[in-house]
Order: sequence, then structure tokens, then C-alpha cells
Amino acid sequence: MNGAVVVIGGTGGLGREVAAHYADTGREVVLTGRDRGRAESVATELGGKARGLALELNQPHAIATALADIGPVAHLVLSAIDRGTNSVDNFDVAQAISLATQKMVSYVEVVHALRPRMSDESSVLVFGGQARVRPYPGSTMVSTVNGGVIGMVRTLSVELAPIRVNSIHPGIVGDSPFWADKPAQVLENFRAGTLTGQLATMADVVNATTFLLENPSVNGVDLVVDGGWR
Repeated sequence: MNGAVVVIGGTGGLGREVAAHYADTGREVVLTGRDRGRAESVATELGGKARGLALELNQPHAIATALADIGPVAHLVLSAIDRGTNSVDNFDVAQAISLATQKMVSYVEVVHALRPRMSDESSVLVFGGQARVRPYPGSTMVSTVNGGVIGMVRTLSVELAPIRVNSIHPGIVGDSPFWADKPAQVLENFRAGTLTGQLATMADVVNATTFLLENPSVNGVDLVVDGGWR
């Protein structure tokens, strides 16, 4: 399929792994991050046809301009998020607005900005997470916006048809930067709660990502990648 693979939030974590996968296959990859220098540096590290752009999701009115020089888009991956801690008892309104803006408003604005550059064969993938159904102390807003991804996929898959729109919801990704430095016992406790007896890996998530992006018969799907976490 002609067109770039655009990864919003591609400078670190799972977004970077997805960008690296497609760069390694020779695809044109556009990855974004808050800092232009960081985005360009990561693109250089990935090599191939990767390039980096600055994009601030807290400034939705500037998104169209920031993405203006992107050409045809084959696949769009929306993976950027802040994991800020928030709770009802100690509610940080500014942080809540920031997170809701990034994931609920700006994700859709990115799709809106790039829609004219997508073809009928293009696809969109939205990253959520299992905090939507497994809240933890301080996850009030993270759980809320990840739950909102479900509704986003429902409406976008209808509005953009035949462009496909899916979401992916990783559980505990044991080798991700966020989890890899956690105490071993913490990870072991999570591992013991999976039906597979193992935590998801970043490679597992990338594999699931490519399936959702590339399989022409998969649409409106919210895929959980967590080893059957119970």
C-alpha cells in the first residue's frame, strides 16, 4: 500500500517500537513527539525512510499546521499518552484537562487533519489500555480516557468507512520502559495472574498492531493483549 506509516507518539515506548518495525521493512515512517530535536534524533536512529516531526497534543488548534507536509497516509497509529496520576480525592483539574485534550480531542483532530490524505485502503489504530477495566489508585483520568477509546473507535469506524479503525489495549508489558524497572516481585505478581503464565512483550504488541493495521477484514475491533490477565 502506498503512503506513510504515521506514528503519533513515536519517540518512545510502544510507539517507537511500532515505528522501528515499519522503518525496518523499508516503509516511509513519520513519527511525532513534543520535542522536534528528540523526534528527529529518534528518526535518525531508526534510519531508512523515517523522519520526525514536532507535535504538541495539548495544542489541538495547531495540529493541522504541524502535520501539513505529510503526504499520503497508509496507516495512522495514535499511541501518545501521559500516565499522570489523578484521583477524585486529590483532583488536579489542569492535569485532567490536559489528558482529556490529548487523547479525546487531539486524537480525533489528528484523524481530521490527515483524513484527506488517506485512501479507502488506509487504517487507523488507537492505543488504549487495560486501565479502562482494571483501575488502580490514581488512574481516574487514565481509566476514563482509555474507556473513551472504545466509543471513539465505534464512531470513527462508521464515519470513516471504508477506512478501518481499531484499538489495542495492552496489559502489563513486562519489557516496556515503564514496567521494566519495576521490582521483580511486582512483575511476578502480575505474571502469576495471567492465563498464559507470561506477561505481554513489546514484540507481542507490535505483532498485534501490524495485524490490526494490515488485515483488511478487521474493523471496529478492540483487541486486548494481556495474556489473559485475571
